[in-house]
Amino acid sequence: MSVSTVYKSDVEAVDALALSYKNLTKEISKVIVGQEDVVRAVIISLFSNGHSLLVGVPGLAKTLLVSTIAEVLDLDFKRIQFTPDLMPSDITGSEILGEDRHFKFNRGPLFANIVLADEINRTPPKTQAALLEAMQERNVTVAGQRHILPSPFFVLATQNPIEQEGTYPLPEAQLDRFMFNILLDYPSYEEEIAVVKGTTSGKSVQLSHIVTGEQILGFQQLVRKIPIADNVLEYAVGLTAKTRPNTPKATSTVNNYISWGAGPRASQYLVLGAKCHAAIRGKYSPDIEDVRAIAKYVLRHRIVPNYKAEAEGMTADKIIESLF
Repeated sequence: MSVSTVYKSDVEAVDALALSYKNLTKEISKVIVGQEDVVRAVIISLFSNGHSLLVGVPGLAKTLLVSTIAEVLDLDFKRIQFTPDLMPSDITGSEILGEDRHFKFNRGPLFANIVLADEINRTPPKTQAALLEAMQERNVTVAGQRHILPSPFFVLATQNPIEQEGTYPLPEAQLDRFMFNILLDYPSYEEEIAVVKGTTSGKSVQLSHIVTGEQILGFQQLVRKIPIADNVLEYAVGLTAKTRPNTPKATSTVNNYISWGAGPRASQYLVLGAKCHAAIRGKYSPDIEDVRAIAKYVLRHRIVPNYKAEAEGMTADKIIESLF
């Protein structure tokens, strides 16, 4: 669907995107208390046609957040619980012999608009690779046959940062497939009181569908069309270049604390994310503040702090802040 077929101008379309975002967050807040930054980041990555990795300790409502977003977006939602014995065919689907003695493709849970990959680091690399291939190519290949995944297609993977026993951490090259790495923190005292009040009473919440799949596809096209000034684009690319140690743009902090910096995909996602961040705030072109607002989500899983950073308590986020 082209945006121009629905709205008279791109300006009108950006206004519609900003209004949709406002309505989405209002509806989501009926179920999810607080976590405004997390909700905003998830919606930005969805409207930018990217995937997200949610990292947080158990019990922070990661699954509830994703299922709530899927419900208000009027999209097909599937949850896959990743376990050490999960095989690639368990998520992509497999060929089965039908009653007519012909093989037919039995679709796996990947065939949905929003897929929650729960505890992605619990499953072996073979199954992780099948998911990441689907994320990149938007299709799966089974028995030599290519099967196109539905559109829009959005993967939200979760990781538990505490338990590392029996896990298969995602390699840096595969982490790079995720547009955003979103950290979930504990709720504030007031938020936790509101959560406990809401979840221990018999009150049920009815959610309305706010945005359709077709509208999301239109917004994804629109985000790419949003113009960006050269100085903002150069700032985004410069920010990525600064993360690469022993290169002309690297800062002393980067040379001291980083083993590997971010690749060109980071620059692409910084620009797309900044465009969408501007649009949801009703702006028709992003500025440097929009790049900075989403920089941590884009860069934190693309830079590799060295042992010195670990010893001196220099986290990826602190290093990124030093680049501003």
